[in-house]
Amino acid sequence: MVVWSEQERSIINSIFSSLDYDDVGPKALCRCLIVYPWTQRYFASFGNLYNAEAILTNPNIAAHGTKVLHGLDRAVKNMDDIKATYAELSVLHSEKLHVDPDNFKLLSDCLTIVIAAKMGSAFTPEVQATFQKFLAVVVSALGKQYH
Repeated sequence: MVVWSEQERSIINSIFSSLDYDDVGPKALCRCLIVYPWTQRYFASFGNLYNAEAILTNPNIAAHGTKVLHGLDRAVKNMDDIKATYAELSVLHSEKLHVDPDNFKLLSDCLTIVIAAKMGSAFTPEVQATFQKFLAVVVSALGKQYH
């Protein structure tokens, strides 16, 4: 079980309370698909992903990026039991979608970059450490079914 200090809880809640989900989610997913093109194979049904411009303007990718970011709300609201919170999603991604669990880490790294860019100087090393701890717990929970 992960132990969260009140300060860490406050930092995570502060980050998510100020997010523009329709901006940050799509940017993070687009970045992941462009920087790590092999991740595109899970989105074949989303239409044209042939180049960066196609990915950046793809409404299906944008919608899924927003959906993923809203999915993190569940972890924010259940920080004391993130593994159980994501048990169903872990099964879905491993058994039905067959997503390589390493991709969760890649997406979390891209999300960190987008959040850092949005927050600017407010994304201090302490904020980054807390945010990355949070994402590491989420990534672990999503990959639980694979173990």
